[in-house]
Amino acid sequence: MSNLKTKTEKKILPLEKQNYILIAIGLLLIALGYIALAQEPWDGFMPLTVSPILLITGYCVFVPIGILWRKKNNSK
Repeated sequence: MSNLKTKTEKKILPLEKQNYILIAIGLLLIALGYIALAQEPWDGFMPLTVSPILLITGYCVFVPIGILWRKKNNSK
């Protein structure tokens, strides 16, 4: 039973540096999307086209990938 305890690795944080970078990129895109949404005129190119693209990319692509990304372990 003691062999099992010595072989298991304890990870304090499940996310690595790459995960935090991807999440930070997603948050930056979300912030830029809201900034673009606040531009005048309200029916212009930035609020109606650029802003939704930035927000969807941030919320639906980078943040989920940043949370779910794992390195492939080839060691068995």
